[in-house]
Amino acid sequence: MTNYQLKIITCLAVPALIIATPREWFHIDNLTVIEHRVIALFFLAAVLWITEAIPIYATSILIIVLELITISSSGINILIAQSGTAEFGEVIPYQDIMGTFSSPIILLFLGGFFLAMASTKYRLDQNLARVLLKPFGTRPAFIIMGLMIITALFSMFMSNTATTAMMLSIIAPVLFYFEKNDPGKIALALCIPLAANIGGLGTPIGTPPNALALKYLTGVDYIGFGQWMSFGVPFVIVLLSIAWFLLLRIFPSQTEEIKLDIQGEFSKTPKAMLVYVTFCLTILLWLFDFVHGMNSYTVALIPVGVFLSFNIITKEDLKKINWDVLWLVSGGIALGLALGKSGLAEHVVTSIPFDIFSPFVIIILTAFLAALMANFMSNTATANLLLPIIATIGTTVLSLESLGGSKMLILGTTLAASLGMALPISTPPNALAHATGVIETKDMLRIGFLVGIVGLILVFVLLYLLKTVNFL
Repeated sequence: MTNYQLKIITCLAVPALIIATPREWFHIDNLTVIEHRVIALFFLAAVLWITEAIPIYATSILIIVLELITISSSGINILIAQSGTAEFGEVIPYQDIMGTFSSPIILLFLGGFFLAMASTKYRLDQNLARVLLKPFGTRPAFIIMGLMIITALFSMFMSNTATTAMMLSIIAPVLFYFEKNDPGKIALALCIPLAANIGGLGTPIGTPPNALALKYLTGVDYIGFGQWMSFGVPFVIVLLSIAWFLLLRIFPSQTEEIKLDIQGEFSKTPKAMLVYVTFCLTILLWLFDFVHGMNSYTVALIPVGVFLSFNIITKEDLKKINWDVLWLVSGGIALGLALGKSGLAEHVVTSIPFDIFSPFVIIILTAFLAALMANFMSNTATANLLLPIIATIGTTVLSLESLGGSKMLILGTTLAASLGMALPISTPPNALAHATGVIETKDMLRIGFLVGIVGLILVFVLLYLLKTVNFL
């Protein structure tokens, strides 16, 4: 039996075993048939995302399809015939499940993708990198600092994967100038994925877990784009500085000078100028949403409308959009919808005596769990699995109210989920950097583990400061 066949059998056996298990064995009071099915779907998603037996975006689509068939108002008749009874539970409107494909969060990401595509197409990203790296000179330590700052800055508004691919292409020729055993070569290659992973924490669109968190941060818990950046950017600056220091200490360079040769100049064509203006305008509108009143989702559609209207993004460009990321996020939203609307998340939380635990212990454990899981699976998949349950814990455990309730818990878990960066499989930026052949897994583990631990400590410090200033 091949490894792939074993994965598939395991992935099918887990939900089948759950469905075959009598409901009373779960020790959850008044567990309905619908909730029982949601448990099976949850574990199916978990094992598929962990094993990656099928692509992670395919798992998201599969979960949505299975939800529509088994627990929606448009499901198979024989499966939902008893809907409405106390034992069976209420089915979920199929419109709600299908609506996850057009969630405001999806449109927020779409706007980010349009900005990134237009920037790359008109070389705004490389020209900015050329201009911004110039002041850092030729000494390895400062070149690495410059690369990390530029990479983090780009990954706040672009896909971390796209940013990493671009920056690695810039430094690829330089890696050959190092001596074979020079640790500085490793530091140069590692600084890109580290900065990309850290930089994504700075904005709501920087990484999928941030955008997913916004789904649960609504009403009085709502966090605007500018508000997120007000704490996200300082967090990025501090963690990036520590990561830079650790890189230089663990992998000290023996090379005295590095010369980065990035060619190009800013285009002055009307379309290029429109891209520059739209890029700046969109970011300013995101930052000052409290002035004009439009939320970040509405602002995200402005570059979509502008770039399509002026043929800056063509139908050929549309084929290159990271639809897999949008589908992955949609599946997470759908899974959260099922956990919430079925009542399962609340039932699970109320059946566990969280009230006997200190609220500090709950916050620390949830953040640690998120960071640990994110090292072995996609941080988006981690957020998809944890946030629905975390949000329910935050609203039902009364002892958490004094510390900021669900807002603090969701924020801590979300930030922690992006700190899983110790292995090549942890994030796409790590995988791309590892593929250069310069970095060994043990090198990535050393720096990734240290940065992850420091990052977790900083998350707790940040939450404390946000609570002190009454943000939470």
